Amino acid sequence: MEARVGVPGHGGARKFLSQKQHQSPPPLHQQSQIGTVPQLLAGGIAGAFSKTCTAPLARLTILFQVQGMHSDVAILSKPSIGREAIRIVKEEGFRAFWKGNLVTIAHRLPYSAVNFYAYEQYKALLRSIPGLNKHGANADVVVHFVGGGLAGITAASATYPLDLVRTRLAAQRNANYYRGIYHTLSTICRDEGFFGLYKGLGATLMGVGPSIAISFSVYESLRKFWLCKRPDDSTVAVSLACGSLSGIASSTGE
Repeated sequence: MEARVGVPGHGGARKFLSQKQHQSPPPLHQQSQIGTVPQLLAGGIAGAFSKTCTAPLARLTILFQVQGMHSDVAILSKPSIGREAIRIVKEEGFRAFWKGNLVTIAHRLPYSAVNFYAYEQYKALLRSIPGLNKHGANADVVVHFVGGGLAGITAASATYPLDLVRTRLAAQRNANYYRGIYHTLSTICRDEGFFGLYKGLGATLMGVGPSIAISFSVYESLRKFWLCKRPDDSTVAVSLACGSLSGIASSTGE
């Protein structure tokens, strides 16, 4: 009788718990998530920190890529990471491992901001195409892939001059032709014209577009699948794990 009239007895308690267990979890968009601005700042800071930690390897990579441009190329005829690292310390000092890192940090925050903002805008634009939503999951894959590729191209194009400056600074060895970010920008504009700031943009976009498209597609798919299977997991932990896996997938696909 207690259970039928709703008095909180044992039967009512069992009925209440049974109803709670059969209730579906709240939609993903209602779950607590990090705000957009804090997420962009956190992503930019995390990216800047990781780039700073890996700056020595990044500079070694650039030096090996441009070794044929130096007159003493015979010294590096047999590339060796250890030999080149020792040369940098002896000839340029330990701090030379971080040449161009300041502009890398300056590049990371606007790149991340433009990338994520453009991605959301492109997703909304693609979802507004008539008839696309009828294809269900396949439509989501197309939206994430195409939107991610377009966002990557947009972000790379908008921040490419900073990326070029970083490469020019890091490629310097003993002779410092460029003395800083502003000096590099002004020198390139003076000697090569304004469009000199966009040298190599086409080749960059050919790699960035597919890479970011794969990254966003894998990230969105993994995150959706994970939260459907384990809705109580921390959204931060899920985002970190899915972001790491999507980064590996995009790097492998380049």
